[in-house]
Amino acid sequence: MINNPKTMNYHDEQNKQNIVKLRTVLDTLPSFCKTFFRGIEEYTSTRTRLAYAYDIRLFFEFLHDRNSICAKMDIKDYPLSLLDQITRVDIEEYLEYITLYQKEGKDVTNDERGKARKLASLRSFYNYFFQNEMIEKNPAALVPLPKQHEKEIIRLEPNEVAVLLDQVEDGTKLTQKELEYHKKTKLRDVALLTLLLGTGIRVSECVGLDLQDINFDIGGIKIRRKGGYETVVYFGEEVETALLDYLEEREHMIPMEGHENALFLSLQNRRMAVRSVENLVKKYASRVTTLKKITPHKLRSTYGTTLYQETGDIYLVADVLGHKDVNTTRRHYAAQAEERRRRAANAVHLREN
Repeated sequence: MINNPKTMNYHDEQNKQNIVKLRTVLDTLPSFCKTFFRGIEEYTSTRTRLAYAYDIRLFFEFLHDRNSICAKMDIKDYPLSLLDQITRVDIEEYLEYITLYQKEGKDVTNDERGKARKLASLRSFYNYFFQNEMIEKNPAALVPLPKQHEKEIIRLEPNEVAVLLDQVEDGTKLTQKELEYHKKTKLRDVALLTLLLGTGIRVSECVGLDLQDINFDIGGIKIRRKGGYETVVYFGEEVETALLDYLEEREHMIPMEGHENALFLSLQNRRMAVRSVENLVKKYASRVTTLKKITPHKLRSTYGTTLYQETGDIYLVADVLGHKDVNTTRRHYAAQAEERRRRAANAVHLREN
């Protein structure tokens, strides 16, 4: 089936772009890499495969720059047999290298999480060929994942949420130039931030919303989660009011061709991009807090924390946030769970005073 670009939704458009980018990266890699990407296509998203491709290309670039044997041939000409010549030490040196390296004249760094992700990509790559008996060794499996230290969850307190939304509404701390834009985008910005704070959806899920995805009869929005499955997330009265106010204004906008269905439009009347929302949140948040670096993901954490504090139901939080593994949610909100257990110490009195 051939999709008409004019009717293609956000997620299909993103997949199409990822496929084009993946093909471009594959053209720079050894030919046997295409076998791997065809092999994992059925159970991975285009975004995941593209990320794998970038990570694998970085590994081959490292070998080309640092290994005298690999330097003698073009990366595209590397044979599959090269994988059997790579040792555990080579991979450990690669992980040390990506701690800090230069790319196009700029410093690039990777922390524990960055290294873990790149090693995971390499493990999947090696594991595919090893399990299919196309190579004899699997050195990537011998390298342990870097130990990751849990980061403290940064979130807004209830009073900070109220101050943030007030700032979005009145724009009192914005510059004169920002206020000119604010006059045109206030209702959109209020609806967008209220939606993020009131549902905990990801910013990519937010910008991917179409007009027909909102159902006021049930008080829910249909979103596309990671992995491609669709679900309905429900919203409360504050979100409903903000959306209705914005939709009145949205009716009078004339979207650019191909963006007719997009819920949130930019000043150019195009579907808003993830980066645009990130900049939007940064602009308003910087006016209300100087101690916290607030991003759309932090707004998601704020929602998740509040929901857990109100319900104490970690499975509900995992379900609403779209975490496939409840342990992911449990790790994120372990501090809140610990605090709840501490309160139990003074909740039961053994003898009357």
